[in-house]
Amino acid sequence: MTKKKNILITGASSGIGEALAKHYAITGAGTLFLSGRNGQRLETVKNTCERYNVKVYAETIDVTDRAAVADWIKRCEEIAPLNIVYANAGVATIEETPENIYNTFNTNVFGVLNTLLPAVEIFKNRRDKNKTLVITSSVAGYHGLPSCPSYSASKACVKAYGEALRSDLKPFNIQVSVVCPGFVKSRITDKNTCPMPFFMSAEKAAKIIVERVEKNVGLIAFPWPMRLAVWFLSALPNCVSDFIYARLPHKV
Repeated sequence: MTKKKNILITGASSGIGEALAKHYAITGAGTLFLSGRNGQRLETVKNTCERYNVKVYAETIDVTDRAAVADWIKRCEEIAPLNIVYANAGVATIEETPENIYNTFNTNVFGVLNTLLPAVEIFKNRRDKNKTLVITSSVAGYHGLPSCPSYSASKACVKAYGEALRSDLKPFNIQVSVVCPGFVKSRITDKNTCPMPFFMSAEKAAKIIVERVEKNVGLIAFPWPMRLAVWFLSALPNCVSDFIYARLPHKV
């Protein structure tokens, strides 16, 4: 009989995080630890997951609060040893104002670090092999996008960090997966005014992510046509990619 896993997810009050929480609840997780900034939405997700007879602990936390996140993760580990930690919380920049730019990097980069680093220390001190870190990046992290400079840069940062961390933590039997989804239904994409090819539901995205995390896939990028397109653009000389990006529709 397969042992049920204890899952921690940041950004669980909406989008991919919410869909992941529900997926694990439906498929029979051991214990779910969920966090988000919106307490009301988070409580709704908690109540939904509990219908499947899963233990759920939900806490309203801002991932940019380093001390609060570290304390929360420590308390979760004491309740039930963590098996999978999702550093999933993220924000869109929308308008490239100084305040929004700082908020994007604080959440999408430092919020990820605030989640990962305490989990890494916990995992290093455990000898078992059932330890996984999952970082939510984006296909936007393959190349700087003129339509969302701060967002794509922040996602490129955590993508590179996660890919390097995978090899670095392998001797400690810690698996690391980086998730680079395309356009997925969420509060972020709800604000988009640009075309969103290969748009998919959060539920479908969660299913893909969970299946590939279980297979220990290092880079989980989907859908494949978009992954191929952004990879190709990232491989082009800047003068060519600049020419192409200049002709793509921008957000308004």
